[in-house]
Amino acid sequence: MRRSMPALALAALPLLASPASAGSLTTALPVEEQPFTSAHAQALGAPGSRQTLGLYEAIDRLPVAEEHRAGYQRSLYKHWNRGLDAADGCDTRREVILSEAVDAPEVAAGCKLTGGSWRSAYDGLVVTDAGRLDVDHFVPLAEVFDSEQTPWSAGRREAYANDQGSPDTLIAVSAASNRSKSDKDPAQWMPTDASYHCAYAATWVATKLRWDLAVDEGERQALLGTAEDCAGTTVTYQPAS
Repeated sequence: MRRSMPALALAALPLLASPASAGSLTTALPVEEQPFTSAHAQALGAPGSRQTLGLYEAIDRLPVAEEHRAGYQRSLYKHWNRGLDAADGCDTRREVILSEAVDAPEVAAGCKLTGGSWRSAYDGLVVTDAGRLDVDHFVPLAEVFDSEQTPWSAGRREAYANDQGSPDTLIAVSAASNRSKSDKDPAQWMPTDASYHCAYAATWVATKLRWDLAVDEGERQALLGTAEDCAGTTVTYQPAS
């Protein structure tokens, strides 16, 4: 599984998947203007400027600004593109689902997925039908628009919407948990699995730092409040091009 608490020391409206299909097993567990290409995505993840900070220090590095939703359209962020491997027949969404499988599904023509299993970090569920997964932008697209410090180009927006250069930007989770989250920030929504709160806060901060996004004051205070219970939690990120 690609995602293993990537923003921890112990190591943007969200996008919706296909409609949930019946018959899946879901079990609770404890606890800029240029086309975006796969080469661009790989460059975003190239080594060189990765930073690791304590959670409080990382939060303090986030610029604070009022949000600005006027003019937002989901279509400003082109998704899903052909992914990292244009030859595999899978778009970004399906590549993320494949990379995060606990048990790999079978892949048929057209990247049709059968079988497999995934752990949904937001609610601690095991999902055994890819049709019941959404690939969420950790910082929802509307929240990204709200938080852009200067207007982004179409190319940068597409780069964000398909970012596989970081393990933090996109995550496969249960459709129910993603739709509950919608475009909310941490002042408005946190995962139902409380054991994931420190990881959630750290990954949110890492994604905002990677993409040079601001926070509003309520969001900042919510992150600081969560950090009180996250001693030793660190944030690792690499600024996007």
